[in-house]
Amino acid sequence: MRLWRRAGACWHEAAGPWSAYLGFAGVSEHHREGDGTTPAGAYAIGPVMYGVSPDPGVHYAYRRLVCGDWWDEDPTSPGYNTFQHVACGATPRFHGSSEALWESAGAYAHFAFVEYNSNPAVPGAGSAIFIHADLGHPTTGCISLPPAELVRLLDWLRPGSHPLVVTGTAAELRSF
Repeated sequence: MRLWRRAGACWHEAAGPWSAYLGFAGVSEHHREGDGTTPAGAYAIGPVMYGVSPDPGVHYAYRRLVCGDWWDEDPTSPGYNTFQHVACGATPRFHGSSEALWESAGAYAHFAFVEYNSNPAVPGAGSAIFIHADLGHPTTGCISLPPAELVRLLDWLRPGSHPLVVTGTAAELRSF
């Protein structure tokens, strides 16, 4: 991963390169729910950052995860691909491979939501694409970084700069 900052018409490298993991099945322009790929393209960062750990000082709104915090990954749910809170210990009304976020202290110490398939979410087109902490292996579609680089990235991001996450092949990335 590399971080780039635009100054006028020119792009300047701001940090990196850092080792990162992507989906175990590679990068795809046709990502689908559960296919193990990271979606190719350019996507915004969601308006809230999350984490099991305290806010490391991000410039976005921050939600510290607690029991009952989920990401709805059920394509039949009206809340598909959104953060949801249900009472701690209650069974959520959504199913699928929805994640109990507060139970993943390693990966989700801190994370940012990549706005892939949101506003509106298309059922089955994929959900829960995050930038989160590296667990030492490819992800199921997210982007993961070593914890120190993740915190550095999250601290560097500014909502007013309208940052984008861009993934793809080297040829695809040259077009940006």
